[in-house]
Amino acid sequence: MIKSLNTAATGMAAQQTNMDVIANNIANVSTNGFKRSRAEFEDLVYQTQKEPGSSTGMNAYSPNGVQVGLGVRTAAVQKDFKDGNANVTKNPFDIQIEGSGFFQIQTPDGQIGYTRDGAFQKDPNGRLIDKNGNLLQPEITIPPNISGIEISATGEVRVISGLNDPAQTIGQIDVVNFVNPAGLKAMGKNVFMQSPSSGQPITSRPGLNGTGFLSQGQLETSNVNIVDEMVGMITAQRAYETNSKVIQASDQMLQSINNLR
Repeated sequence: MIKSLNTAATGMAAQQTNMDVIANNIANVSTNGFKRSRAEFEDLVYQTQKEPGSSTGMNAYSPNGVQVGLGVRTAAVQKDFKDGNANVTKNPFDIQIEGSGFFQIQTPDGQIGYTRDGAFQKDPNGRLIDKNGNLLQPEITIPPNISGIEISATGEVRVISGLNDPAQTIGQIDVVNFVNPAGLKAMGKNVFMQSPSSGQPITSRPGLNGTGFLSQGQLETSNVNIVDEMVGMITAQRAYETNSKVIQASDQMLQSINNLR
C-alpha cells in the first residue's frame, strides 16, 4: 500500500512540472520570438515479482510476468521551434527570420548569444542593438542623417543619404543555424546559448543552407497557441486531481487495515 502512495506522489509532482511549463508558455504569449515548451515524462524503475518468460512448470513459461511500476519523472522539457506568426510594425529596424535560423548578438560580458527576437534599435554610436543593449553581430553601424534604410531578404543592409543619391551598402546581416536547435540553453531575455547538445553554430547568408530569408518591418510573434495550452492545462489539472484521489484511496485502505481486530 505504501508503494501506491509514493507512486501517486510522483504523478502529482510530474503534473506540477507540467503545469509550470504550461504557465510559462501562457505568460509569454506576447513575447517576440518566444518558443513554447513541452514537458516530457518517463516511467520509473519497475519492481519485478516474476520475470516475463520465466518457467512456471514443465515446458511452461509465464507469458507476461509480474512487474509493478513505481511512478513517473520528468525526462525533458522540449522546445518547439515552429515559426510564429508575423506582426507587421513598419519599423525599419524590426526584422523577422522567415524560417530557420537565429540572429547573433554579443552580450556585455563578450559572449555570443542567439535570438529570434528581431526588434533592434540604434545605440548612441549608431550600432544596432536589441532591447537589452546586446550588439547585433556582425556589427551594423547606421550613419547619421540618412533618409532611408533597406534590409534585403538576404541580409544586405543599404542606406540612402539623399533622395537622388544611390543606395550604399554598409553591412551584411548573417544568420546562424544549429543541427539541434532544441539543445540550445535558454538564458532568458529572449537569448539562447550554445550547448554540447545543440552542436556548433553554422553561419550563413539568410536563405542559404536551410535558413530563412529576412523580412524588414515585421516581427515574429510567440508560437504559443492559447487553445492548446488551455486544453493541456485542463488535462494536467485533472491528472493531478486523479493522483490525489489515489493517495486518498490508499490512505483509506491503510485505515481499514489498521481497524482490523
